[in-house]
Order: sequence, then C-alpha cells, then structure tokens
Amino acid sequence: MLHYDWKEEKNLTMLTDFYELTMSNGYFRNGMGNKIAVFDMFFRRIPDGGGFAICAGLEQLIEYLKHLHFSEEDINYFRSKKIFDEGFLDYLANFEFKCDVWAMKEGSPMFPNEPIVVVRGPMIQAQLVETMVLLTINFQSLIATKANRMVRAAQGHPISEFGSRRAQGYDGAVLGARAAYIGGCTSTACVLADRIYGIPAVGTMAHSWVQVYDSEYEAFAEYAKMYPDNCVLLVDTYNVLKSGIPNAIKVFNEVVLPTGNRPKGIRIDSGDISYLSKKARKMLDDAGFPDVKIMASNSLDEYIIRELYLQDAKVDMFGIGERLITSKSDPVFGGVYKLVAVQHPDGSYQPKIKVSETLEKIINPHFKMVYRFFSKDTGKAMADYVTVHDEKVEVDDTHPITIFDPIATWKRKTFDNVEVRPMLIPIFQNGKCVYESPSIHDIRKFCLEQVDLLWDEVKRFENPHRYYVDLSEKLWNIKNRMLAEINGEG
Repeated sequence: MLHYDWKEEKNLTMLTDFYELTMSNGYFRNGMGNKIAVFDMFFRRIPDGGGFAICAGLEQLIEYLKHLHFSEEDINYFRSKKIFDEGFLDYLANFEFKCDVWAMKEGSPMFPNEPIVVVRGPMIQAQLVETMVLLTINFQSLIATKANRMVRAAQGHPISEFGSRRAQGYDGAVLGARAAYIGGCTSTACVLADRIYGIPAVGTMAHSWVQVYDSEYEAFAEYAKMYPDNCVLLVDTYNVLKSGIPNAIKVFNEVVLPTGNRPKGIRIDSGDISYLSKKARKMLDDAGFPDVKIMASNSLDEYIIRELYLQDAKVDMFGIGERLITSKSDPVFGGVYKLVAVQHPDGSYQPKIKVSETLEKIINPHFKMVYRFFSKDTGKAMADYVTVHDEKVEVDDTHPITIFDPIATWKRKTFDNVEVRPMLIPIFQNGKCVYESPSIHDIRKFCLEQVDLLWDEVKRFENPHRYYVDLSEKLWNIKNRMLAEINGEG
C-alpha cells in the first residue's frame, strides 16, 4: 500500500498558550529555567459517565516533540511584544529539547487520576509543551473512547466513521478518523486518513447521485454498471419500501447478477431504521438476496445502536458521523497537566500538590509510576496501582499486596495471584526518542485486546463498576502529610 508523510514541515512549536511563555521568561530571569520539574497529564472524569477511556494521540505527540524549534520569525514575534528578556529569546533561538517522557501506549484503557503522560526535564521545557500534550492526547482519546462505546454497542457489526464534514476543522477530520479506528471502527469515509494512515476508505453514493438522474432505477443501474463487484445502493432518496428496495432488487437482477457478481448491500439514511431494516430484510430475502447487507446511517450513537438491536433491527453495519467525530454527547475530554515534583541537585524529589475545596481537583503529588494488576486465573485487569517512581512492586504467593481506596480507606483488597505490568513506558530520554510507534492496525488490535481484558461490569454504559485506581501506602502517606501541613496540622 502506498503511503506518504503528512508530517513534513509541520512545526507546531508555537501552538502554545501565551502564559507558558510569560512563565518561562520568569523562570529564566529568576534562574529557575533549568530546575528539573515533573509534570503529569491525567484526567478527572470519564466522558459519558463510562467506566474507562482509551488513550490515543501519542504518535502525534512524539512527532511534535521531535520537531520542537523556534524560527527567526518566531523570535522576532516575541521581541515585538516588548516583554521578553533578550537572554530568554536567545535561549529559545537555540532551543534543544532535553526532557524525559513516559506515557501509556495508545489503545490502553485508562482511568481517572492516574498519569497518562509524565514529563520530566528543565522547568522551561516541561512547561512549554503543556498545551500540545493536552491538545493531542485529549482530542484523540475523546474520539477513541466514543468510538469504542459505539463499537461495543454494535456487538461485532462493523462501524465506518463518516464524520469528516462535521469535524471541527480538517485536523479534526483526519485525526478523528485515526482515533475512531483505534477505538474499533473498521473504516472511514475520509480519503486523506486512508492516504496517510492506511485506514480503509469506504463510500457509496449520496442522494445527489440519485437525484441527478431522471429515475431512481436509472441512477442505481448506472452505478451498478460501474461497480458491479461492490454494489451498495442508497435506497431512501424517495421512499425506501415503495421504490428504493424494489428498484435496488430490479438492478441487482438485471445489472449485477449478469456480470457474475453478487450485490453487496443497501444503505438506509433516514426514517425509522428499526422498522425499515426489518421490512427491507424480508424483501431482500424473498427476492433471493439474503447475503445483501443492510447499512444504517443518520445521527446514530451507542444508545440508538443498542436500542436497534433490542428491537431486533436487521442492521448489519453502520456509518456514523457527527455524533462520533465530535463526541456530541460529551465533547470535552478534561485532561489536565500539573506540576507534581521538582528535583533537588542531589537527585531527590520534592513533591508538589495543588489543593482545592473540590475533592476531585486535589492532585496526587510526586514523580509517579502506574502498574496494572492482571489476574493469572482469568487474565482480566483487576486494579491500577499508582506508586512513587522508585517503589518496587512485586506480587506473588509469597509477596501478597493489599491495596486500599484512597478516599474510603477501609475498602481494601489483597492480591497474590496476579501479573504486574508497568503502564508508563519510556518515550524520550534526555530529549531523544526511544520509542517506535506501532502501525495504526497494531494499535487498533492492541486496543480491542486490552478492552477485552476489562470486566463486563466496567464496560456498562450506565452505572459502570468503578475500576480500582489506588495509591501505594507510601504515596498516600506523602499526600496526606502534605495536606495536613497545608492545613496547619503538621
């Protein structure tokens, strides 16, 4: 398959919030620019009240970090603002990324309040990448999460992403198609997404094709003559049951079958999909076309898909646009990027915390790592365990581990027969990329495999079981000690 690189000359270094520059200028002037800081990206709430989210966007984040640099025009722009120190501008002109980065693999299920991306490095650099870390991971994780919900509702029936024309800009269309594919969609209508990433592009016809001909039959017949081996007809331009299906059957018999091919399908894009699909299925079966697939589109989401199957709808595949590409029901993935530690010259870390009267906004401090426990009996994911970065986590028959809810601390569970896997993998070391992104097809396969390792209770759409994300006792003690000191109790 022929591909090309869409990343050429795409320098997004200036896609940053202005306060990141004003703060960095202050760090430079105060001699703090090279202080080693640790930032976490994490999120607090799962979209649509779901039980988990899907991590996506890492490949684009890597490409951004690889190409960080400020042009002469960028420096002149900063100088024109008349607020930046000349020494700071010289630093930016000679900018060289030197941070360490860890992240969850794309396709990984992830949960609130655990690090998704960890950046450790000079304060200025770790601060400057904030906007793009959030922008890149937030958007694709949102769409991958929504797509996976729809894919699970479809019960194995394929879903094509049809959202380009409703996306929030052309990057939203292309990267949204990428994220939807990671989440489990089988194809896209976006040709550029196929050209760049190799996501299978599919499409049939619009209503305009049918309207431009003098009759619906003629429109169908001309299409079938050109694509006899892949004939899918849009049957709802005028009347699905009175003309669309009868004309499609006539064309199947008179145009497609004489070529030695079998018709592939029909698409219904309006009306009562449940009722129409059942009627269409009977008409096609009675005409000798039980193998012809019925595709449904038109403002679908996971709830409508689920209801269709509860009503015994005869839909074999779906095309989903606006409610997928914009995650219409919950269109913001609330990832945040927070300072959690600074490193002393002796290599030790001073944890940092943000406190709020809102419980969910109190962050987990310190340079951390995340581990996932998998049952050796079932293979299922049992819990995530967030630790201080240098803690050793060993669990077996002779080394059981008891974890506890960080809020309701009396809720405890002991594990012994589990496999422990680190969830944060090295991406950059001292500014050099040490990770090679898998193919989009491998990422999609990994995502579906990892979701399958979650308990069904976690995958419920309504009131899902809350997956355990617990802090190690060491980390919990550090957090509570810091809170006590802030409250004057230490």
